[in-house]
Amino acid sequence: EVPVTFLEGQTVSYVYRATGTYQVKVIAYSGGAATTQRIVPVTIVDPILLPLTFESPTINYNWFNFDGGAVTVIANPQSNGINTSAKVAKMVKNAGQPWGGSFLTLSSNIDFSANKIFRMKVYSPRVGAKVLLKVENSANAAQNYEKEVLTTRANAWEDLAFDYRGINTGNNYNRIVLIFDNGTPGDGSANFTWLFDDIRLVATMPLDLPLDFESSPSTYPWFNFDGGNATVVANPVSGGINTSASVGKMVKNAGQVWGGSFLTLSSPMNFATNKVFRMKVYSPRVGAKVLLKVENSANAGQNYEKEVTTSIANAWEDLVFDYSGINTANSYDRIVLIFELGTMGDGSANYTFYFDDIRLTNTFPVQLPLNFEYPITYGWFDFDGGNVTVVNNPVSAGINTSAKVAKMVKNAGQVWGGSFLTLDGPINFAISRSLRMKVYSPRAGAKVLLKVENSANPGQNFEREVVIPNGNAWQELSFDFSAIPTTNPYDRVVIIFDLGAMGDGSANYTYYFDDIRLN
Repeated sequence: EVPVTFLEGQTVSYVYRATGTYQVKVIAYSGGAATTQRIVPVTIVDPILLPLTFESPTINYNWFNFDGGAVTVIANPQSNGINTSAKVAKMVKNAGQPWGGSFLTLSSNIDFSANKIFRMKVYSPRVGAKVLLKVENSANAAQNYEKEVLTTRANAWEDLAFDYRGINTGNNYNRIVLIFDNGTPGDGSANFTWLFDDIRLVATMPLDLPLDFESSPSTYPWFNFDGGNATVVANPVSGGINTSASVGKMVKNAGQVWGGSFLTLSSPMNFATNKVFRMKVYSPRVGAKVLLKVENSANAGQNYEKEVTTSIANAWEDLVFDYSGINTANSYDRIVLIFELGTMGDGSANYTFYFDDIRLTNTFPVQLPLNFEYPITYGWFDFDGGNVTVVNNPVSAGINTSAKVAKMVKNAGQVWGGSFLTLDGPINFAISRSLRMKVYSPRAGAKVLLKVENSANPGQNFEREVVIPNGNAWQELSFDFSAIPTTNPYDRVVIIFDLGAMGDGSANYTYYFDDIRLN
């Protein structure tokens, strides 16, 4: 023990090499021989700093709970996947306030000078839970910044990212606030219990789904091959279903007929619950083929692909790729895009496509175009003798070789017997005021009426009837909707065959139809 001498008004310091409680002895000397002394216990603790791993037994993770939130540090009950650490934090949201949560005050200010992306591992009981991560100045809570993201996995660890690049670095922030499902009161059940771990700052956002291309173009290192060239550009056609600022652009130049581009993600895609890809596409023409493929970057032999065709020209549409058949035992971290596979590009406007918002969902949309290929139940509502079912294409030939079609049997009932289908949203007649539908009729001269309605107000409707020119062959009919009042929303499609004639349920009153779309 080496004593340190100092004078009145001076300060001295000492660095302890380990945490614990130490006895500090202070001896005060007078001008003569008299002295006085005092022994004071001093407890040395580890500072609370980022990253927060909850592994140190010498750190006091003193979470302050408020309005129903309750955080504790526990042994990891889900040591698997991306998080096999021994300790994690547990948040239970009890009844209280919808903003109930917890905060932790750090030992020093957070350094945002270089790293402005928060990452946090979260184990959620459900998909779509909201996670708000907020930082504050403990001395002035008005100095704060927050970001909220959604969980994409249920009952599995995922590594969430919070984009803090907009934070005011002129302020000081030494407090972390967590609120799960802000806006919803908790009930303390398993449905309102989350685990979290490894809160840290990093320099870059992860490259994961969904891909919206709103970060810097350099964030998306597309690898172009054999004539394909993908870049991130300002949205040249901001309207309709896509008003985002930035999109992907694919130019297919001369090279190979399979020319395209791929992007390797930061981690494998999760196909456990979501097996439906959606991607917005702007095509110069109808019928362009779009192939979306996923691969294992370490083993390209592990792959899966689906190809669909565009149904709209010079407008954004939301394409759907059915991945329900994918082998989920494999790992896929690469997305490959090829437009017009099998056709050589020439780099012209005719081979220039835009794409955006690549994401995985767990539902198939009921919207135009209707091709009846999705593995869902199409909720046709039959009325007055009409009966629609989705069946295997009984005549796969000519202009329609698709696997599935709709079948209408007109039974005895009323002369207006038919069926209707309510869509997930209104039809966008700003794109086109012409509808097309493929039809197979048992006879020439049969009539088909195609009507659209507002499901909330069926009095808002518009219809056109055409004559089927040929029997026993697929043909594509056109319905002129140029006079439709576009101020009304139309989200229901009504089909009536041979309006005015009573059906009898026979082969003579059995029709097939497919590919209902905007022209």
